[in-house]
Amino acid sequence: MSNKIDLLIDGKDVPAQAGATFERRNPITNEVASVAAAASVADANAAADAAAKAFPEWAAMSPNARRTLLLKAADAVAAATPRFIELMMAETGATGGWGGFNAMLASSMLREAASMTTQINGEIIPSDKTECISMAIRQPAGVCLGIAPWNAPVILGTRALAMPLACGNTVILKASELCPGVHRLIGECLNSAGLPPGVVNVVTNAPKDAAAVVAALIKHPAVRRVNFTGSTGVGRIIAGLCAQELKPVILELGGKAPLVILDDADLDEAVNAAAFGAYMNQGQICMSTERIIADNKIGDSFAAKLAAKAKSLPVGDPTKGNVVLGSMISEEAAKKIDELVADAVSKGAILVCGGKRTGTIMEATLLDKVTPAMRIYAEESFGPVVCIMRVNGVEEAVASANDTEYGLSAAVHGKDIARAFSVAKRIKSGICHVNGPTVQDEAQMPFGGTKASGYGRFGGKAAINEFTELRWITIETGHVHYPF
Repeated sequence: MSNKIDLLIDGKDVPAQAGATFERRNPITNEVASVAAAASVADANAAADAAAKAFPEWAAMSPNARRTLLLKAADAVAAATPRFIELMMAETGATGGWGGFNAMLASSMLREAASMTTQINGEIIPSDKTECISMAIRQPAGVCLGIAPWNAPVILGTRALAMPLACGNTVILKASELCPGVHRLIGECLNSAGLPPGVVNVVTNAPKDAAAVVAALIKHPAVRRVNFTGSTGVGRIIAGLCAQELKPVILELGGKAPLVILDDADLDEAVNAAAFGAYMNQGQICMSTERIIADNKIGDSFAAKLAAKAKSLPVGDPTKGNVVLGSMISEEAAKKIDELVADAVSKGAILVCGGKRTGTIMEATLLDKVTPAMRIYAEESFGPVVCIMRVNGVEEAVASANDTEYGLSAAVHGKDIARAFSVAKRIKSGICHVNGPTVQDEAQMPFGGTKASGYGRFGGKAAINEFTELRWITIETGHVHYPF
């Protein structure tokens, strides 16, 4: 399978300058999955110029007209589900189920964004000048740059665009080098829905050119907002570039999500939540359950139940059978998990199950008795491995949950809802679920983190604040008195 992918600039399929391309290979077979245009800085600037040219017309379009087009785009994404699944399997080694869920939630995000076009509200603010009408209004910011990752590519690529478009901005999607075909297909879906030329632009680039292309897009004078989803390390670089340009940025970065199991938890429910949170998409989700904080009173029973669940999960090449765990994104990522597991075991952790892999495909892996002395205690693993830390009581559980630089998602399990909710409020994370998994997402929710997991919020009304300019405008209706 090989897909030829052009840039999307000003509504047209265009090659990169001089016809430069790069290959993305299937992580399982190493076969060429796609051949994509390798954009230069000049190509990136052309995309930004096209978005800037299209901005006045799109910003002036009525909210219901924008809504109609976004709903058509949602239908186009849903209709393209088989193509998204095929591309995700080829470019990232994902399972068909994960690909289908990506397309479904991405379509939902476009529908939610469509519903927000008429919710961009302002207010009348009482003024001490009695004949002055004083208003706070929200207006589109300009061109928005979205930089999306490979791990939930349809969801996160669409999220980077949907609410900016609803707010009247034009957009550039800087595609991931690891799934250029998936991200380019998002642009195709929006373009086919009838959005005017230049409203949506997609830039693909070779890995070696990523830094230059991103820097050029951030520096372009028409770009007024940036959103980035990816690693904390790269997020710090993006934040620095935006700070130099004085441009607001939303950052949704790494995670080390804790799942707290209190002594009164329903263990079967907790096991199901833990397995889903830890092993969905091979643990390659920013919200993945990486730390299970179990009360010692139930620790042994919980570990045994979770191990049995993990051992039952089928693993393999998703193109050759119905599996729960498919491929990791690369051999390097898989080797990192090997290193983290070996380090933990050498320092006293118990490998309860898993730990074996073939190439980029790894079994569901569970480590117990993990301590702060081990690398995996603090490092984001981003793979199909989860750790159990033992604690005594609520205070130790809260302290352990907060003993991390990250703060994206978390969960607490306990039958005493008031106590579990109290624990949830004390966990320092942007998201926390009581008696649910750490991996949850809905288009209308305020999604984002704290600490090294970033800042700003995607989703629903919260995103309106991020992708608009709040302006103070007054109308004098009478005589204005001046002191001189």
